[in-house]
Parts: sequence; C-alpha cells; structure tokens
Amino acid sequence: MNDIKNTIYIIGIGPGDISMMTGEAIEAIKASDTIVGYPVYLKLVEELTTGKELIATPMKQEVERCRMAYEEAAKGKKVAVISSGDAGIYGMASLMYELLPEHPGTELKVIAGITAANSGAAVLGAPLSGDFAVISMSDLLTPFELIEKRLRAAAEADMVIVLYNPASHKRKDYLKKACEIIGDIIPSDRACGYVKNIGREGEEPVALTFSELREAEVDMFTTVYIGNSNSFIMDGRMITRRGYDI
Repeated sequence: MNDIKNTIYIIGIGPGDISMMTGEAIEAIKASDTIVGYPVYLKLVEELTTGKELIATPMKQEVERCRMAYEEAAKGKKVAVISSGDAGIYGMASLMYELLPEHPGTELKVIAGITAANSGAAVLGAPLSGDFAVISMSDLLTPFELIEKRLRAAAEADMVIVLYNPASHKRKDYLKKACEIIGDIIPSDRACGYVKNIGREGEEPVALTFSELREAEVDMFTTVYIGNSNSFIMDGRMITRRGYDI
C-alpha cells in the first residue's frame, strides 16, 4: 500500500532567465500552488508565479524555509521549493532530504537545473572540456581551512577549478586569497576567466591570465574559472583542449 500523501518539487531554476530553465522545471512551477524560495530567486521566476502563494525567507534561514514547505504540503497544497542553478548543487535538495524523516508521508521530487559552472562556461567559451572541480569560497557552512585544502588539491591535480561565491560584502578579498593559496602551483600566465550575472541583465564574460585574476573585482553573482595546463585564451574566449590530435 502506498502511504505517500504529499509531494514537494525541489526545482533548480538555472541561472536566472526563464529561457534557460528546463521544460520540466517550468511545468512543475506552473502545477504548484505554493512557491518557496529566497526572495531574489522568486523575483527571477515571477512571470510563472502569478496568482500563486509565495513564501520567502532571507539568507541564513534555509532550515526555516524548508520546514515551511513541509507545513504547506501537509495542508494538501502542491509545493515547489526553488534554488538557483541546480537544487542538488549548493541548493535546497540535501536539506529537504535531511528534514524528510520529520515528515513521513511526503515524497520529494528533485528537478534538475543548469548550474553556474556549465551555464557560465557556455558564455566564456569551452573551459570545462576535461576534468574540473567546483569549489565554493563561502565559509558560512564550510571551514576555510577545508576550502584551502580543496583548492590546493584541485590545483595540484591539474584540474580546471570553478569558484562559486568568490566574494561578498563581508568577503571582498576571498578571490585574492584563493589565488594566493594556489599561486605557487598555478603559473602567472595560466588562462583564466570569469562571468558576471550569468543569464541575467549585465552578463559579462572576461578572459584573462591568472596574474590578472588576482586583482579582478568580482561579487557573489560571479563564477570564476581557473584553467589547467591545457587551457588557453583565443579571441577573448577561454578554451581547454580535450586532447584530440588535430
């Protein structure tokens, strides 16, 4: 006997533009009665949420936000929890699953979205043609000592490194810190790049060297790419060779 009573969709909305959302994500939002998310992300999908109940909590209230979603689902409502990019990559999916034992009879359905690593890569050129590592510079939930260890390990493994959350109001110098940590591993002329406001107004791709990246001014809406030994810059684009003989 199936005792599942309620379903919550956990949706990755991609980088921000509706055209970059999956059809499955769009349909799930349209089918939902209540949309739960961070205010900035709710604003991005407002054209899909007319007439729906919107529930928002600020940053650092993610646990409360997820519990609200379960409470709404228990009332018999169709609920969607949204995250930017992909909900399973630095998003709400894992937290929703952690809270699931408190709410028996609820089913979670995760709907994939386009994460910043590959949406930004498409704008920048082709920087992720080989192995790469995605590392968040936010130390809100991860000790900085562990972030430093991961940065060095990825650099020593000659992987392309994608940095999420490279700066914020309180962490303005974290990109420079990251470059200092791996500066003895990455040569100064290594091809790098970054993309600001991926899929949103003000989108800006920049290809530059590692030494130039050290001095770059970025924000929390920027995704940074640090190339490997096969990366190069061509006509303002960052490319990583796959290894084919041509």
